[in-house]
Amino acid sequence: MSNTPFSDGIQAGRLDSAELSENFGDLHPRFDDHEALVAADRCYFCHDAPCMTACPTDIDIPLFIRQIATGTPEAAAKTIFDQNILGGMCARVCPTETLCEQVCVRETAEGNPVEIGRLQRYATDKLVDAGLHPFGRADSTGKKVAVVGAGPAGLSAAHRLAMHGHDVTVYDARPKAGGLNEFGIAAYKSVESFAEREVAWLLKIGGITVETGKKLGDGLSLDGLNAEFDAVFLGIGLGGVNALGVDGEDKDGVDDAVDFIAELRQADDLGKMAIGRDVVVIGGGMTAVDAAVQAKLLGALNVSLVYRRGKDRMNASEFEQDLAASKGVRIITNASPRAVIGNGAVREIEFEYTDNDLKPTGQTIRLAADQVFKAIGQTLEGEGLPALEWGKIKVDDNGRTSVDGIWAGGDCATGGDDLTVTAVAEGRDAAEDIHAALSAG
Repeated sequence: MSNTPFSDGIQAGRLDSAELSENFGDLHPRFDDHEALVAADRCYFCHDAPCMTACPTDIDIPLFIRQIATGTPEAAAKTIFDQNILGGMCARVCPTETLCEQVCVRETAEGNPVEIGRLQRYATDKLVDAGLHPFGRADSTGKKVAVVGAGPAGLSAAHRLAMHGHDVTVYDARPKAGGLNEFGIAAYKSVESFAEREVAWLLKIGGITVETGKKLGDGLSLDGLNAEFDAVFLGIGLGGVNALGVDGEDKDGVDDAVDFIAELRQADDLGKMAIGRDVVVIGGGMTAVDAAVQAKLLGALNVSLVYRRGKDRMNASEFEQDLAASKGVRIITNASPRAVIGNGAVREIEFEYTDNDLKPTGQTIRLAADQVFKAIGQTLEGEGLPALEWGKIKVDDNGRTSVDGIWAGGDCATGGDDLTVTAVAEGRDAAEDIHAALSAG
Protein backbone atom coordinates (compact mmCIF):
# COMPACT_ATOMS: atom_id res chain seq x y z
CA MET A 1 0.00 0.00 0.00
CA SER A 2 1.70 3.19 -1.21
CA ASN A 3 -0.55 5.68 0.57
CA THR A 4 -2.14 6.02 4.01
CA PRO A 5 -4.94 8.16 5.47
CA PHE A 6 -2.20 10.70 6.29
CA SER A 7 -1.02 11.09 2.68
CA ASP A 8 -1.56 14.60 1.34
CA GLY A 9 -3.92 15.37 -1.54
CA ILE A 10 -6.39 13.19 -3.42
CA GLN A 11 -4.89 9.70 -3.50
CA ALA A 12 -5.89 6.12 -4.22
CA GLY A 13 -4.86 3.16 -2.11
CA ARG A 14 -5.16 4.72 1.33
CA LEU A 15 -6.33 1.39 2.77
CA ASP A 16 -5.40 -2.17 1.86
CA SER A 17 -7.81 -4.56 0.19
CA ALA A 18 -8.72 -6.34 3.43
CA GLU A 19 -9.70 -3.07 5.12
CA LEU A 20 -11.71 -1.95 2.10
CA SER A 21 -13.50 -5.29 1.92
CA GLU A 22 -14.47 -5.04 5.58
CA ASN A 23 -15.51 -1.37 5.29
CA PHE A 24 -17.74 -1.98 2.29
CA GLY A 25 -19.31 -5.18 3.53
CA ASP A 26 -23.08 -5.55 3.78
CA LEU A 27 -24.50 -2.90 6.12
CA HIS A 28 -27.32 -5.20 7.28
CA PRO A 29 -26.43 -8.82 6.50
CA ARG A 30 -29.41 -10.94 5.55
CA PHE A 31 -31.12 -13.13 8.13
CA ASP A 32 -30.55 -16.85 8.04
CA ASP A 33 -33.64 -19.06 8.31
CA HIS A 34 -33.57 -19.29 12.11
CA GLU A 35 -32.99 -15.56 12.59
CA ALA A 36 -35.91 -14.79 10.27
CA LEU A 37 -38.26 -17.05 12.22
CA VAL A 38 -37.24 -15.44 15.51
CA ALA A 39 -37.70 -11.93 14.11
CA ALA A 40 -41.05 -12.80 12.53
CA ASP A 41 -42.30 -14.26 15.82
CA ARG A 42 -42.09 -10.78 17.40
CA CYS A 43 -44.84 -9.43 15.11
CA TYR A 44 -48.29 -9.04 16.66
CA PHE A 45 -49.96 -9.32 13.20
CA CYS A 46 -52.02 -6.25 14.03
CA HIS A 47 -55.44 -5.65 12.53
CA ASP A 48 -55.36 -2.33 10.65
CA ALA A 49 -51.61 -2.40 11.18
CA PRO A 50 -50.00 1.06 11.30
CA CYS A 51 -46.94 -0.27 9.45
CA MET A 52 -49.08 -0.87 6.35
CA THR A 53 -50.38 2.69 6.44
CA ALA A 54 -46.83 4.01 6.70
CA CYS A 55 -45.60 2.00 3.69
CA PRO A 56 -45.77 4.10 0.48
CA THR A 57 -46.36 0.94 -1.56
CA ASP A 58 -49.08 -0.44 0.77
CA ILE A 59 -47.43 -3.83 1.28
CA ASP A 60 -49.46 -6.14 3.52
CA ILE A 61 -46.69 -6.32 6.12
CA PRO A 62 -48.46 -8.47 8.75
CA LEU A 63 -49.35 -11.01 6.04
CA PHE A 64 -45.86 -11.39 4.65
CA ILE A 65 -44.35 -11.66 8.13
CA ARG A 66 -46.93 -14.34 9.03
CA GLN A 67 -45.98 -16.20 5.85
CA ILE A 68 -42.33 -16.12 6.95
CA ALA A 69 -43.33 -17.32 10.41
CA THR A 70 -45.18 -20.28 8.89
CA GLY A 71 -42.16 -21.29 6.80
CA THR A 72 -43.32 -20.02 3.40
CA PRO A 73 -40.92 -17.17 2.55
CA GLU A 74 -41.60 -17.56 -1.19
CA ALA A 75 -45.26 -16.74 -0.55
CA ALA A 76 -44.11 -13.79 1.56
CA ALA A 77 -42.02 -12.55 -1.34
CA LYS A 78 -45.01 -12.76 -3.68
CA THR A 79 -47.05 -10.67 -1.20
CA ILE A 80 -44.32 -8.03 -1.22
CA PHE A 81 -43.77 -8.04 -5.00
CA ASP A 82 -47.52 -7.73 -5.64
CA GLN A 83 -47.22 -4.15 -4.39
CA ASN A 84 -43.52 -3.37 -4.80
CA ILE A 85 -41.70 -5.11 -7.63
CA LEU A 86 -38.42 -3.62 -6.38
CA GLY A 87 -39.03 -4.85 -2.86
CA GLY A 88 -35.54 -6.33 -2.66
CA MET A 89 -33.73 -3.04 -3.12
CA CYS A 90 -36.27 -1.15 -1.02
CA ALA A 91 -35.58 -3.59 1.82
CA ARG A 92 -31.96 -2.44 1.65
CA VAL A 93 -32.33 1.32 1.18
CA CYS A 94 -35.77 2.29 2.43
CA PRO A 95 -35.65 4.42 5.62
CA THR A 96 -37.77 1.92 7.52
CA GLU A 97 -36.79 3.62 10.76
CA THR A 98 -38.91 6.64 9.76
CA LEU A 99 -41.68 4.70 7.98
CA CYS A 100 -43.03 1.24 8.86
CA GLU A 101 -40.74 0.48 11.80
CA GLN A 102 -41.27 3.88 13.39
CA VAL A 103 -44.99 3.19 13.83
CA CYS A 104 -44.61 -0.49 14.74
CA VAL A 105 -46.51 -1.29 17.92
CA ARG A 106 -43.35 -2.86 19.32
CA GLU A 107 -41.49 0.42 18.74
CA THR A 108 -44.21 2.41 20.46
CA ALA A 109 -44.35 0.11 23.47
CA GLU A 110 -40.75 -1.04 23.80
CA GLY A 111 -38.55 1.12 21.58
CA ASN A 112 -37.60 -2.03 19.67
CA PRO A 113 -39.61 -2.53 16.46
CA VAL A 114 -40.02 -5.67 14.43
CA GLU A 115 -37.18 -5.64 11.87
CA ILE A 116 -39.52 -5.28 8.91
CA GLY A 117 -36.85 -4.20 6.44
CA ARG A 118 -34.58 -7.18 7.11
CA LEU A 119 -37.53 -9.57 7.02
CA GLN A 120 -38.53 -8.11 3.67
CA ARG A 121 -35.01 -8.66 2.38
CA TYR A 122 -34.98 -12.24 3.65
CA ALA A 123 -38.16 -13.06 1.73
CA THR A 124 -37.42 -11.22 -1.51
CA ASP A 125 -33.88 -12.54 -1.74
CA LYS A 126 -35.26 -16.08 -1.77
CA LEU A 127 -36.96 -15.52 -5.13
CA VAL A 128 -34.41 -13.19 -6.71
CA ASP A 129 -31.48 -15.45 -5.85
CA ALA A 130 -33.34 -18.47 -7.21
CA GLY A 131 -34.27 -16.62 -10.40
CA LEU A 132 -37.96 -17.40 -9.81
CA HIS A 133 -40.37 -14.83 -11.20
CA PRO A 134 -43.87 -15.19 -9.72
CA PHE A 135 -45.73 -13.15 -12.36
CA GLY A 136 -46.92 -13.91 -15.86
CA ARG A 137 -48.04 -11.68 -18.71
CA ALA A 138 -51.62 -11.24 -19.77
CA ASP A 139 -52.51 -11.83 -23.42
CA SER A 140 -50.99 -9.20 -25.70
CA THR A 141 -53.05 -6.04 -26.06
CA GLY A 142 -51.17 -4.85 -29.14
CA LYS A 143 -50.51 -1.55 -27.37
CA LYS A 144 -47.03 -0.03 -27.13
CA VAL A 145 -45.80 2.10 -24.23
CA ALA A 146 -42.53 4.03 -23.99
CA VAL A 147 -40.90 4.45 -20.61
CA VAL A 148 -38.15 7.07 -20.42
CA GLY A 149 -35.86 6.39 -17.49
CA ALA A 150 -34.87 2.95 -16.18
CA GLY A 151 -34.84 3.92 -12.52
CA PRO A 152 -37.24 2.75 -9.80
CA ALA A 153 -40.28 4.60 -11.18
CA GLY A 154 -39.66 3.57 -14.79
CA LEU A 155 -38.94 -0.07 -14.00
CA SER A 156 -41.97 -0.32 -11.73
CA ALA A 157 -44.20 1.15 -14.44
CA ALA A 158 -42.69 -1.07 -17.13
CA HIS A 159 -43.22 -4.27 -15.14
CA ARG A 160 -46.84 -3.50 -14.31
CA LEU A 161 -47.58 -2.54 -17.93
CA ALA A 162 -45.96 -5.74 -19.19
CA MET A 163 -48.07 -7.76 -16.74
CA HIS A 164 -51.15 -6.26 -18.37
CA GLY A 165 -49.99 -7.42 -21.80
CA HIS A 166 -48.61 -4.19 -23.22
CA ASP A 167 -45.30 -4.07 -25.09
CA VAL A 168 -42.89 -1.74 -23.28
CA THR A 169 -39.70 -0.07 -24.50
CA VAL A 170 -37.56 1.45 -21.75
CA TYR A 171 -35.01 4.11 -22.66
CA ASP A 172 -32.21 5.29 -20.39
CA ALA A 173 -29.30 7.67 -20.82
CA ARG A 174 -26.82 5.55 -18.86
CA PRO A 175 -25.05 2.41 -20.08
CA LYS A 176 -27.12 0.13 -17.84
CA ALA A 177 -30.58 0.12 -16.28
CA GLY A 178 -31.30 0.70 -12.61
CA GLY A 179 -31.16 4.46 -12.19
CA LEU A 180 -30.70 5.55 -8.59
CA ASN A 181 -30.54 1.93 -7.40
CA GLU A 182 -27.56 1.21 -9.66
CA PHE A 183 -25.73 4.55 -9.60
CA GLY A 184 -26.90 6.54 -6.59
CA ILE A 185 -26.94 4.25 -3.54
CA ALA A 186 -24.01 3.74 -1.18
CA ALA A 187 -21.97 0.66 -2.10
CA TYR A 188 -22.34 -0.90 1.36
CA LYS A 189 -26.13 -0.86 0.99
CA SER A 190 -26.16 -2.89 -2.24
CA VAL A 191 -23.39 -5.46 -2.38
CA GLU A 192 -22.73 -8.27 -4.86
CA SER A 193 -24.25 -6.36 -7.82
CA PHE A 194 -27.73 -6.76 -6.35
CA ALA A 195 -29.26 -3.83 -8.26
CA GLU A 196 -28.13 -5.30 -11.57
CA ARG A 197 -29.37 -8.77 -10.62
CA GLU A 198 -32.73 -7.36 -9.53
CA VAL A 199 -33.22 -5.66 -12.90
CA ALA A 200 -32.43 -8.90 -14.72
CA TRP A 201 -34.93 -10.71 -12.48
CA LEU A 202 -37.62 -8.06 -13.10
CA LEU A 203 -37.21 -8.38 -16.87
CA LYS A 204 -38.11 -12.08 -16.69
CA ILE A 205 -41.74 -10.97 -16.98
CA GLY A 206 -41.11 -10.54 -20.71
CA GLY A 207 -42.48 -7.89 -23.02
CA ILE A 208 -39.92 -5.26 -21.94
CA THR A 209 -37.11 -4.05 -24.19
CA VAL A 210 -34.37 -1.87 -22.66
CA GLU A 211 -32.42 0.58 -24.83
CA THR A 212 -29.55 2.37 -23.07
CA GLY A 213 -27.56 5.42 -24.12
CA LYS A 214 -30.68 7.34 -25.15
CA LYS A 215 -32.22 10.36 -23.48
CA LEU A 216 -34.63 13.16 -24.29
CA GLY A 217 -32.92 15.70 -26.52
CA ASP A 218 -30.23 13.23 -27.55
CA GLY A 219 -31.70 10.49 -29.68
CA LEU A 220 -35.23 10.88 -28.35
CA SER A 221 -37.90 13.53 -28.64
CA LEU A 222 -41.04 13.64 -26.56
CA ASP A 223 -43.17 14.56 -29.59
CA GLY A 224 -41.72 11.63 -31.51
CA LEU A 225 -42.38 9.19 -28.70
CA ASN A 226 -45.91 10.47 -28.23
CA ALA A 227 -46.60 9.94 -31.92
CA GLU A 228 -44.99 6.47 -32.10
CA PHE A 229 -46.35 4.96 -28.89
CA ASP A 230 -49.83 4.62 -27.43
CA ALA A 231 -48.62 6.11 -24.13
CA VAL A 232 -45.43 7.52 -22.61
CA PHE A 233 -44.23 7.40 -19.01
CA LEU A 234 -41.47 9.76 -17.86
CA GLY A 235 -39.29 8.59 -15.00
CA ILE A 236 -36.23 10.65 -15.89
CA GLY A 237 -35.21 11.62 -12.38
CA LEU A 238 -33.23 14.77 -11.66
CA GLY A 239 -30.07 15.01 -13.73
CA GLY A 240 -28.77 18.46 -12.77
CA VAL A 241 -26.86 19.35 -9.61
CA ASN A 242 -27.33 22.64 -7.79
CA ALA A 243 -24.34 24.96 -7.61
CA LEU A 244 -22.92 26.37 -4.38
CA GLY A 245 -22.95 29.87 -5.82
CA VAL A 246 -19.72 30.95 -4.09
CA ASP A 247 -16.32 32.18 -5.23
CA GLY A 248 -13.86 29.45 -6.12
CA GLU A 249 -16.46 26.78 -6.80
CA ASP A 250 -14.72 25.91 -10.08
CA LYS A 251 -11.43 24.92 -8.41
CA ASP A 252 -10.00 21.45 -8.83
CA GLY A 253 -11.18 19.08 -6.13
CA VAL A 254 -14.73 20.44 -5.97
CA ASP A 255 -16.98 17.66 -7.28
CA ASP A 256 -20.60 16.54 -7.31
CA ALA A 257 -21.42 13.95 -4.66
CA VAL A 258 -23.73 12.07 -7.05
CA ASP A 259 -20.87 11.56 -9.52
CA PHE A 260 -18.58 10.32 -6.74
CA ILE A 261 -21.18 7.82 -5.54
CA ALA A 262 -21.86 6.62 -9.10
CA GLU A 263 -18.14 6.16 -9.82
CA LEU A 264 -17.67 4.23 -6.59
CA ARG A 265 -20.66 1.98 -7.31
CA GLN A 266 -19.25 1.07 -10.72
CA ALA A 267 -15.66 0.61 -9.55
CA ASP A 268 -14.18 -2.86 -10.02
CA ASP A 269 -11.34 -2.14 -7.59
CA LEU A 270 -11.99 0.14 -4.63
CA GLY A 271 -8.25 0.37 -4.10
CA LYS A 272 -8.06 2.49 -7.25
CA MET A 273 -10.67 4.98 -6.01
CA ALA A 274 -8.93 8.27 -5.18
CA ILE A 275 -10.09 10.20 -2.12
CA GLY A 276 -8.80 13.26 -0.32
CA ARG A 277 -7.14 13.36 3.07
CA ASP A 278 -9.41 16.21 4.23
CA VAL A 279 -12.88 15.86 2.72
CA VAL A 280 -15.80 18.24 3.17
CA VAL A 281 -19.32 17.29 2.09
CA ILE A 282 -21.90 20.07 1.81
CA GLY A 283 -25.52 19.05 2.28
CA GLY A 284 -27.89 17.38 4.71
CA GLY A 285 -29.64 14.61 2.81
CA MET A 286 -29.06 10.93 2.14
CA THR A 287 -26.68 11.70 -0.73
CA ALA A 288 -24.54 13.85 1.55
CA VAL A 289 -24.38 11.13 4.20
CA ASP A 290 -23.61 8.41 1.63
CA ALA A 291 -20.76 10.50 0.20
CA ALA A 292 -19.34 11.39 3.61
CA VAL A 293 -19.46 7.85 5.00
CA GLN A 294 -17.92 6.35 1.87
CA ALA A 295 -15.16 8.95 1.85
CA LYS A 296 -14.28 7.83 5.37
CA LEU A 297 -14.51 4.15 4.43
CA LEU A 298 -12.08 4.73 1.54
CA GLY A 299 -9.53 6.03 4.01
CA ALA A 300 -9.95 9.81 4.22
CA LEU A 301 -8.38 11.04 7.45
CA ASN A 302 -10.85 13.85 8.17
CA VAL A 303 -14.40 14.02 6.82
CA SER A 304 -16.78 16.84 7.70
CA LEU A 305 -20.43 17.05 6.67
CA VAL A 306 -21.65 20.65 6.75
CA TYR A 307 -25.32 21.65 6.59
CA ARG A 308 -26.77 25.13 6.56
CA ARG A 309 -29.70 24.38 8.88
CA GLY A 310 -30.03 22.67 12.26
CA LYS A 311 -29.57 18.93 12.78
CA ASP A 312 -33.32 18.47 13.19
CA ARG A 313 -33.87 19.92 9.70
CA MET A 314 -31.57 17.47 7.92
CA ASN A 315 -33.32 15.31 5.34
CA ALA A 316 -31.10 12.39 6.25
CA SER A 317 -32.78 10.24 8.86
CA GLU A 318 -31.51 10.09 12.42
CA PHE A 319 -30.26 6.57 11.71
CA GLU A 320 -28.20 7.85 8.78
CA GLN A 321 -26.83 10.71 10.85
CA ASP A 322 -25.84 8.31 13.62
CA LEU A 323 -24.25 5.99 11.06
CA ALA A 324 -22.12 8.85 9.76
CA ALA A 325 -21.04 9.83 13.25
CA SER A 326 -20.20 6.21 14.11
CA LYS A 327 -17.85 6.06 11.11
CA GLY A 328 -16.00 9.17 12.25
CA VAL A 329 -17.74 11.82 10.17
CA ARG A 330 -17.88 15.22 11.87
CA ILE A 331 -21.30 16.84 11.41
CA ILE A 332 -21.40 20.65 11.48
CA THR A 333 -24.77 22.38 11.31
CA ASN A 334 -25.99 25.95 10.86
CA ALA A 335 -23.13 26.85 8.53
CA SER A 336 -23.35 28.04 4.90
CA PRO A 337 -20.43 28.05 2.43
CA ARG A 338 -18.91 31.44 1.62
CA ALA A 339 -15.82 30.72 -0.46
CA VAL A 340 -13.61 27.94 -1.79
CA ILE A 341 -9.99 28.89 -1.18
CA GLY A 342 -6.89 27.65 -2.97
CA ASN A 343 -4.48 28.27 -5.83
CA GLY A 344 -6.02 26.28 -8.68
CA ALA A 345 -7.07 23.46 -6.39
CA VAL A 346 -9.12 23.64 -3.20
CA ARG A 347 -7.14 23.91 0.04
CA GLU A 348 -9.76 25.35 2.40
CA ILE A 349 -13.42 26.17 2.40
CA GLU A 350 -14.91 28.98 4.43
CA PHE A 351 -18.32 28.82 6.07
CA GLU A 352 -20.39 31.37 7.93
CA TYR A 353 -22.56 30.34 10.84
CA THR A 354 -26.28 31.04 10.48
CA ASP A 355 -29.22 31.03 12.84
CA ASN A 356 -32.30 28.87 12.38
CA ASP A 357 -33.71 31.40 9.90
CA LEU A 358 -30.51 31.20 7.81
CA LYS A 359 -29.49 34.72 8.82
CA PRO A 360 -25.69 35.13 8.90
CA THR A 361 -24.20 35.60 12.34
CA GLY A 362 -20.94 37.15 11.15
CA GLN A 363 -18.93 34.27 12.62
CA THR A 364 -16.91 32.18 10.17
CA ILE A 365 -14.98 28.94 10.18
CA ARG A 366 -12.42 27.58 7.73
CA LEU A 367 -12.00 23.86 7.14
CA ALA A 368 -8.97 22.29 5.53
CA ALA A 369 -10.10 20.53 2.36
CA ASP A 370 -8.38 18.92 -0.58
CA GLN A 371 -11.71 17.53 -1.79
CA VAL A 372 -15.21 19.01 -1.55
CA PHE A 373 -18.40 17.19 -2.53
CA LYS A 374 -21.57 19.15 -3.32
CA ALA A 375 -24.78 17.42 -2.23
CA ILE A 376 -27.23 20.32 -2.06
CA GLY A 377 -29.98 18.98 -4.25
CA GLN A 378 -30.62 18.13 -7.88
CA THR A 379 -32.65 19.79 -10.59
CA LEU A 380 -34.74 18.65 -13.53
CA GLU A 381 -33.07 18.73 -16.94
CA GLY A 382 -34.77 18.63 -20.32
CA GLU A 383 -36.51 20.77 -22.91
CA GLY A 384 -40.00 20.52 -24.28
CA LEU A 385 -41.31 18.79 -21.17
CA PRO A 386 -44.95 18.95 -20.03
CA ALA A 387 -45.96 21.81 -17.71
CA LEU A 388 -43.78 22.24 -14.64
CA GLU A 389 -44.58 23.18 -11.05
CA TRP A 390 -41.92 24.00 -8.48
CA GLY A 391 -39.25 22.86 -10.89
CA LYS A 392 -40.76 19.43 -11.52
CA ILE A 393 -43.24 17.95 -13.99
CA LYS A 394 -46.73 18.69 -12.77
CA VAL A 395 -48.87 15.57 -12.39
CA ASP A 396 -52.26 14.71 -10.95
CA ASP A 397 -52.93 11.88 -8.50
CA ASN A 398 -52.70 9.33 -11.31
CA GLY A 399 -49.45 10.66 -12.73
CA ARG A 400 -51.05 12.37 -15.73
CA THR A 401 -49.19 15.39 -17.08
CA SER A 402 -50.48 18.41 -18.98
CA VAL A 403 -49.97 16.54 -22.27
CA ASP A 404 -52.45 13.88 -23.33
CA GLY A 405 -50.86 10.46 -23.48
CA ILE A 406 -47.94 11.33 -21.21
CA TRP A 407 -47.59 10.31 -17.57
CA ALA A 408 -44.70 10.92 -15.14
CA GLY A 409 -43.52 9.76 -11.73
CA GLY A 410 -40.55 9.52 -9.41
CA ASP A 411 -38.15 12.34 -8.59
CA CYS A 412 -38.89 14.26 -11.81
CA ALA A 413 -42.57 14.73 -10.90
CA THR A 414 -44.44 16.62 -8.24
CA GLY A 415 -45.71 14.35 -5.51
CA GLY A 416 -44.37 12.58 -2.47
CA ASP A 417 -40.99 12.21 -0.83
CA ASP A 418 -37.87 11.67 -2.94
CA LEU A 419 -37.52 8.03 -1.93
CA THR A 420 -37.00 4.85 -3.94
CA VAL A 421 -40.11 3.31 -2.43
CA THR A 422 -42.21 6.36 -3.33
CA ALA A 423 -40.94 6.27 -6.90
CA VAL A 424 -41.89 2.60 -7.16
CA ALA A 425 -45.41 3.37 -5.95
CA GLU A 426 -45.82 6.26 -8.39
CA GLY A 427 -44.61 4.17 -11.32
CA ARG A 428 -46.95 1.33 -10.40
CA ASP A 429 -49.98 3.59 -9.98
CA ALA A 430 -49.32 5.50 -13.19
CA ALA A 431 -49.06 2.18 -15.03
CA GLU A 432 -52.46 1.15 -13.74
CA ASP A 433 -53.92 4.43 -14.99
CA ILE A 434 -52.20 4.01 -18.35
CA HIS A 435 -53.65 0.49 -18.61
CA ALA A 436 -57.13 1.79 -17.78
CA ALA A 437 -56.80 4.53 -20.42
CA LEU A 438 -55.55 2.13 -23.09
CA SER A 439 -58.27 -0.40 -22.25
CA ALA A 440 -60.96 2.26 -22.53
CA GLY A 441 -59.56 3.51 -25.81
